Amino acid sequence: MIDSRPQGKGLYDPRFEHDACGIGFVADSSGRPSRAIVDAALEALGRVRHRGAVAADHRSGDGAGMLLPLPQGFFSDVAATAGRVGVAMVFLPADQDRERMHASVEGASLAEGLEVLRWRPVPVDPSALGAEAQATAPLIEQALLRGSAAVDRDELERQCFRARKRIEREAGEPGLRLYVASMSFRTITYKAMCAADQLAAFYADLRDPRFEASFCIFHQRYSTNTAPSWERAQPFRFLCHNGEINTIQGNINWMRAREGRLGAGTLAPEDLLRPVIDETGSDSAMLDNAVELLVRGGRDVRHALAMLVPEAWEGFDVEPAVRDFYRYHAALMEPWDGPAALIFTDGERVGALLDRNGLRPLRYAVCEDGLVACASEAGAIEVTGHGRVRRGKLGPGEMLCVDPAAGGLQDDQTVKAGLAARRPYGRWVDDHLLTGDTGEPVATVPPDLLARQVAFGYTKEEFTFVLRPMAAQGHEPTFSMGDDTAPAVAADRPRLPYSYFKQRFAQVTNPAIDHLRERLVMSTRTCLGSVAPLLQEREDAAHLIELDAFLLYPSGLDALRGPDGPLPSVTLDATFAVTDGSPGLERACRRLAAEAERAASAGTSVLVISDSGVSAERAPVPALLATGAVHHHLVRTGLRSLASLVVETDEPHEVHHFACLLGYGAEAICPRLALETVAALAVPGRIREDGPDPRAAQERFMRPPMYWSATPPASRSRPRWRAPASTSTTRPAWSTTPPTRMW
Repeated sequence: MIDSRPQGKGLYDPRFEHDACGIGFVADSSGRPSRAIVDAALEALGRVRHRGAVAADHRSGDGAGMLLPLPQGFFSDVAATAGRVGVAMVFLPADQDRERMHASVEGASLAEGLEVLRWRPVPVDPSALGAEAQATAPLIEQALLRGSAAVDRDELERQCFRARKRIEREAGEPGLRLYVASMSFRTITYKAMCAADQLAAFYADLRDPRFEASFCIFHQRYSTNTAPSWERAQPFRFLCHNGEINTIQGNINWMRAREGRLGAGTLAPEDLLRPVIDETGSDSAMLDNAVELLVRGGRDVRHALAMLVPEAWEGFDVEPAVRDFYRYHAALMEPWDGPAALIFTDGERVGALLDRNGLRPLRYAVCEDGLVACASEAGAIEVTGHGRVRRGKLGPGEMLCVDPAAGGLQDDQTVKAGLAARRPYGRWVDDHLLTGDTGEPVATVPPDLLARQVAFGYTKEEFTFVLRPMAAQGHEPTFSMGDDTAPAVAADRPRLPYSYFKQRFAQVTNPAIDHLRERLVMSTRTCLGSVAPLLQEREDAAHLIELDAFLLYPSGLDALRGPDGPLPSVTLDATFAVTDGSPGLERACRRLAAEAERAASAGTSVLVISDSGVSAERAPVPALLATGAVHHHLVRTGLRSLASLVVETDEPHEVHHFACLLGYGAEAICPRLALETVAALAVPGRIREDGPDPRAAQERFMRPPMYWSATPPASRSRPRWRAPASTSTTRPAWSTTPPTRMW
């Protein structure tokens, strides 16, 4: 694959690139192709030039492009003799053997039943580019493809998908680099490392009168503190994106964990789909990879995006059927959270979507004559002369779609209702999803409390400034941003592993989340159990335990792993002999990984990583290290999706600790010592004179104030599993009544 980006050097790491861009689409709601649609999109693209940046030569831009249906009239000379025609838009390195690269594309196509009729050099004008863009410019050619008339259109697209995966696999070999911008019988992508108003000057095809379309997607890239490149210009194959995917590293890891168990069926051999996500791409490109996989696996593009970028269905008044749709799919896919504004297409329909935060604007105009325009800012698309105009903007989590085959423009309610009606998601959730209880606060404080606090690194400062405020007020104490302590790597005294990790998203570009938005948009919900194959929609995919919070009381954990627990579980001992020293720590990590692999292979759905065996003779494996060792080993062995990780530990006692554990693979955490410490603090006068009792203090520590009086969303009666109310030795009971929750 071509890679014109600078290589990682110093503090620059290309993995952390994000975009903040100008995006939009122009479409005819009846699906009538015309030159006017292309001209309107080119004009709109020029109007969002200010959303990108240019180099010192004033001509090399961050990147711009267009994605549109394959113009049949433009390729009519080939279609007249070949029938069904597809096009692969290929960027070839100018310094390599073109014949070898042609052979790679032709061989991969032939292996999937496609024939490369001929190669067409795409006419371009290098003078439209700046010096920097010219220096890295690839040779741009189109492979004109012929598909069998006996194969339906969806299968042709799957053939193209498999062929491109074969090409990308070969492109990873030494001495062969190329990039396939698009390969389809439905769509084509034109993009370049240029400013928005230079795209048509660079590509002569876009100025040809025969180049007509029923819709056009356009994108002007702005590389946030990063370097532009040809392959990272947008649109990609299904979408373009304004914003950031701030959960991207977790999304990559979970997609990697699914490899080998995707349930691909006839789509492709599982091995051919590796890697599912091209980690050399930007966050936008990786989201496009995920959408492509779901669509080629059989889902509608709107369905795929609703799975990946769901609305805030837990905190809002959502239609019951739509809520069931999201609740079911939450068992299959974790959210790809923005802020994100997306324009998408599958070649037959085009649409727009905002993520649940709604922090990137998308405005639309619906004209009397059927023109639909949508862009990241008002005024980008000219709608004068198209009759009366209805204007609006997308709200958080909303989607609109232009689907000529279904009658034209579909609003959010229509799209979501249609998705929810495709399967009996409500019945599946009712029959299989178990709603669990997180347990009850601890009732007694053990006599070894002080010894364990010393063993796990609690400090007097943390009692005063972290634990006591959280027990009293229910939220993390606020400090100034200044920190004059030494970084963990340079500190004189050893620190817990959490001190070596910091957040990685670009906080300065995102508005602060207030407590009202947090309650509506954020979620503490988690599910435990074996995750079903992603590309299959089957009833038992919802057979999981749903907890309304990822923090468990000891009684909740004991019931979960008890003999009558709802799912098979195993407890892994995260301790090692003190006499073994540092080599013993490494051996303990390897032992944990091996035990987890055996348990997951044997069908265990819940793995509990526990340091409860700590004593004078046995030292704890740091919880973050133990969790990461097990998580990544299961990812490497292809078993991670078969089991959930629950961490039972005395170590974490502040928000950052829990965030690290969740980030490195834990689905739920039981902070025993922190709860017992809070209970011990909650005696008269130690927190404050009118402070909470031990039970209330633990509840505040576990749940912030915005949840104290919250009520779970109403739902139909379904099986519920609850922890015992008083003692950890009581076995769990099954009930159809809602469990007691500590809100």
